[in-house]
Amino acid sequence: MFHKILNIGLFFSLCSITFAQDTYQIQGIVLHASNLTPAQGANIVGKNLYAVSRATGEFAINNVAEGSYTFTISHIGCEPKTISVTVGPKMEELKIYLQESTTELEEVKVSGKSKKRELKEVPIVSQTVSEEFLNNNRENSLMQTLSKIAGVSTINIGSGQSKPVIRGLGFNRVAVVQNGIKHEAQQWGNDHGLEIDQHGIENIQIIKGPASLLYGSDAIAGVVDIQSNQIPLPNTFGGEVNILGESNNDLLGVSAGISSRKDKWFYRGRLTYRDYGDYKVPADRINYENYVFELDDHNLRNTAGNEADASLGIGYVAEGIKSETVFSNVNAKNGFFANAHGLEVRTSSIDYDSSNRDVDLPFHKVNHFKITNNTAISAGDHNLHIDLGYQNNNREEHSEPVPHGYMPTPPDTKERLFIKNTYSLNFRDDFKPNKQHDVVVGLNTEYQNNNIGGWGFLIPEYNRFTAGVFGYDQFEVNSNFHVLAGLRYDVGRVDTKAYYDWYPSTINNDDGSTSYIQLQRSKNKTLDFGSLSASLGLSYIQNKTSYKINVGRSFRMPLANELASDGVNYHMYRYEKGNLDLDPEISYQLDLAVDHTANNFRVGVSPFVNIFQNYIYLNPTSSYYETIQIYEYTQAEVFRIGGEFNASTTIVKNLQIDASLEYVYSRQNSGAKKGFTLPFSPPLSGLVSAKYQFKKLLFFQKPQLIADFRITAAQEEIVPPEEKTEGYQVLNMSFLAAINAFKNKQPLEMRVKLNNVFDSKYFNHTSFYRLIDVPEPGRNISLSVTIPF
Repeated sequence: MFHKILNIGLFFSLCSITFAQDTYQIQGIVLHASNLTPAQGANIVGKNLYAVSRATGEFAINNVAEGSYTFTISHIGCEPKTISVTVGPKMEELKIYLQESTTELEEVKVSGKSKKRELKEVPIVSQTVSEEFLNNNRENSLMQTLSKIAGVSTINIGSGQSKPVIRGLGFNRVAVVQNGIKHEAQQWGNDHGLEIDQHGIENIQIIKGPASLLYGSDAIAGVVDIQSNQIPLPNTFGGEVNILGESNNDLLGVSAGISSRKDKWFYRGRLTYRDYGDYKVPADRINYENYVFELDDHNLRNTAGNEADASLGIGYVAEGIKSETVFSNVNAKNGFFANAHGLEVRTSSIDYDSSNRDVDLPFHKVNHFKITNNTAISAGDHNLHIDLGYQNNNREEHSEPVPHGYMPTPPDTKERLFIKNTYSLNFRDDFKPNKQHDVVVGLNTEYQNNNIGGWGFLIPEYNRFTAGVFGYDQFEVNSNFHVLAGLRYDVGRVDTKAYYDWYPSTINNDDGSTSYIQLQRSKNKTLDFGSLSASLGLSYIQNKTSYKINVGRSFRMPLANELASDGVNYHMYRYEKGNLDLDPEISYQLDLAVDHTANNFRVGVSPFVNIFQNYIYLNPTSSYYETIQIYEYTQAEVFRIGGEFNASTTIVKNLQIDASLEYVYSRQNSGAKKGFTLPFSPPLSGLVSAKYQFKKLLFFQKPQLIADFRITAAQEEIVPPEEKTEGYQVLNMSFLAAINAFKNKQPLEMRVKLNNVFDSKYFNHTSFYRLIDVPEPGRNISLSVTIPF
């Protein structure tokens, strides 16, 4: 397989060599003179030549003709520096040291604050994820990549699908936002992943805790905000090709992106394709519903799939206005583990072991099309932001047509069809009535139209409308002390549609007669909701230590599946029944955060306390539909407490150690499961990472060796029918380096990862397949090469 990867890499490398022999590349690094730390975001400006330094302080300017040039290097908080550069065949890498600015504080405030400083001043517990982190830690899905962050985990559904969990809460309690618009798919489903291409993302902000004030109903537990990429510099063109291969599931993938800008107009685009086979687990057999299924060569049969993504952005920037429209489409086909989709596989004629790359029944196909527009307008003292969005999510679930109870053999394999159209509008006005106040007022609206099809009913067709108005003020008491206070009010309406079975069921009447009728599964029903959200927070910066405290009230509207589901979920082998009497969830949370940074050491702690007045969950009952247990949606008061701890230090010049710890305790204080925890509650877990930076190793430039060792405790706190999960330890290794493969070109970036080094058999308590005793994937070697141009 790796011969294929190398051949593909060589092909794209040759395709990217299109430079003239009399042009050269200027390479350099920008550092702070006081402590030799990288100066990220420094501007390197010459006549018709531009560059911005990366997180490592490095920069590159391509296709420069031989001669002498003058550049000015500037960075917030530093004195500008002008240098002369002679470009030629014997040119060395530039090292630029910037001195701290001697400008008075008030003058610095006029020129602007760094992004890092702004985040410290906002009393919300959040974490910024850089492009470098995403590239260096990339896994099979975006959410698996983010799971290295303390407080963030995933509910995994096979090798290519997962959804985010923040501090033990997931599904529609965590909002995923991309380009200012909430991603709207079928995220209510246990086995439904996110349709987002993780390649080409530059910056993500993760908010831990309630964020309904800014993002509305579905952000009651947190937000994963995939922010818009930086606008390209004028008169630039660039791009990259990323090639990926993995051994565990024989994955082959390629992603190519370009960006360009003339003067005011710019564009960027990306194409991604991935194809993978069944993934392997360190087990020979699986026990499901007391049936033992043998695995062929450790393959989790029918977990293969493929994905094809495309995006195109067109934008305009001028004085006082910035606007970009992005078109994107994600198309995926994934198989469901055959032995986890009911027991019919026992009598199936499908030979699942004939190939590890084909996708047999059962499987799902999903296509997610999205259009977003983000426009920012400066109008005097006001900065206006308008976000528009349209999304179409088309999801098909196919399985073998077999009769169940009174349902005869279906006519085809299309078990369920979900078609969802979402229209979004966000408006925000930022203004400063004076130097101390930064005020934001805004409006969010969203309309959803959901249609269904197929022979298997679970949730009805429905329409959903939500609207919210909000306002908040960040008050600067002094340069180190800030107060943020805000209010929001939301209204919502859910209209469910009536549904009748397509086949008759036998009903025994009281008079002894028998009727054959098509049972009604859902009604025409209109439900209205409304609630207030509020937040009050303080932040204080004292030298190298920052303190944050925030208290808030958030809410979440019930979803259509919680209100009106009434059918068999064969994926989970249970009958799910909604409850039209559910109230909106109300949550109160207290967040604290303390962060201390010294020259070679950083430590932070962020505890929280959370109370749900009426948490919605799916409760197993003692009733049965035919032979399938009935689960009903109900509500309970829930108490939660937990937090995260982070530490980082540089032991010697080239060795950095990072450590993190996360824990959540949950307890239901009322309802049928009083005294129990919540489903999928993550156990106590710690991660220790060591990174060693070599000066040079053979032909590798700036090589890094990284070891990640995760220690997870046993999860003894469960809610039936969950089972306890044993603790585990797993070691992952990575090797990263740059290779100067082509003269006067940016170096190739290579990443080799070895996950689950010892092929350990362990269970992740938040994994979807944990419910049927499927362990996590076995040892996996991945090779990734990025070719910039």
